[in-house]
Amino acid sequence: MMTYLWIKSLHVLFVMAWMAAVFYLPRILVNVVEAGDEPTVRARLLLMGRRLYRFGHIMFGLAFIFGLTLWQGWRLFPSALPNVVAGMHWIDAKLTLVAVLLGYFIWAGRLVKRCDKGGALPSAKALRWLNELPVLLLLGVIYLVLARPF
Repeated sequence: MMTYLWIKSLHVLFVMAWMAAVFYLPRILVNVVEAGDEPTVRARLLLMGRRLYRFGHIMFGLAFIFGLTLWQGWRLFPSALPNVVAGMHWIDAKLTLVAVLLGYFIWAGRLVKRCDKGGALPSAKALRWLNELPVLLLLGVIYLVLARPF
């Protein structure tokens, strides 16, 4: 049981770190748009965006590995890891929401890369509205994990 708790703790830690990147990357884009023609500010923000995007990918990868271990680890280590989703389908809905969050994160990263190459960004107002989407998706993930409704 201790192995399961350590793996779950590491999964939660890396998910939290990834979600920080998911929440902050669009905010950096808002700041880039609002920086206007100030090249030094813009360059600094884009550097921060690239680094945050890289960090987020690493955190997602680690969260994914530990999550996969929690989900399917019982097949390899049945004495150490329980089958926590046997016959339940909440995990399917959770993984769908996580896939949408990952798509959102990749989209935001592509905006950073496009802007770095001189491409245009959506308006600051549009980016602020889009910044709210991951909050709602994360709420859905949390509900599914805690309530396991189906």
